[in-house]
Amino acid sequence: MWRSLLAGLTAGALLVGTAGVASAQETSPYVALGDSYTSSPLTGLTAGAPIGCLRSSNNYPHLVARELGAQLTDVSCAGATAREFGSAQSTSAGVNPPQYAALGRSTRLVTVGIGGNDIGFSEIVRTCLSALPIGTPCRDRYTTGGTDQLRQRIAALGPTLATVLAEVHRRSPDARVALVGYPSVLPATGPGCYPAVPITPGDAAYLRGILADLNTRIQRSARAGDATYVDTYTSTVGHDFCRVPGKKWIEGIIPTNPAYPVHPNAQGSAALSRAVLATLSDSD
Repeated sequence: MWRSLLAGLTAGALLVGTAGVASAQETSPYVALGDSYTSSPLTGLTAGAPIGCLRSSNNYPHLVARELGAQLTDVSCAGATAREFGSAQSTSAGVNPPQYAALGRSTRLVTVGIGGNDIGFSEIVRTCLSALPIGTPCRDRYTTGGTDQLRQRIAALGPTLATVLAEVHRRSPDARVALVGYPSVLPATGPGCYPAVPITPGDAAYLRGILADLNTRIQRSARAGDATYVDTYTSTVGHDFCRVPGKKWIEGIIPTNPAYPVHPNAQGSAALSRAVLATLSDSD
């Protein structure tokens, strides 16, 4: 079992919230790489430097580490793309070292949550808000000329993820690697919830398909790159940003619980941690 393996590797030590490391000697058995869906901004106390990464102490890596009794180095950072895995990332409050620097030969588990910013997540959210609940202005913008730009970006993500996984395996050859997908942000069916989240019914359907394609790309990349895919979508259906407070695990444009807009709240982070733990357990 992964619980027994990781607990043995920690020698009884639990370290969460470490920002980054400089050498393999300082690495920990569990390293978390990722973007804001991993760092989980504003859902809990800030964990580790730089504070501009908005890394919360109750994000899914911290919850997974606590459950496993694993020593954690969490270098996830809001705004990260795959490029920041190999390059330092400037934030509004400090610089996050290259995320790959946290990996070493002693690492035994790596979770990777990346891809949303590579296809332009923040841009998509801004672009797809509509002043009127009619038409498909978002889809129209991204399919001008007959080519779906978002699906092109998703296709281009394949080689990027292949490079990421190859580098993770190179730096941590004995590590189990889990590639984490994205949760159910929009309702799985229906027109959405205009005006609470001002996305037209037609665009809600379009964006639902984009999210499905993104997760399919991540899943295929995991399979091709000797990694385990973590499906966070299925278990979060029914807890999207259109739900009432207490039932929603993804916040809307105006959060009703501490979280970034259109990001997991504390309940969402807990759900993601359960998906990771279940996947690791099922594949033992």
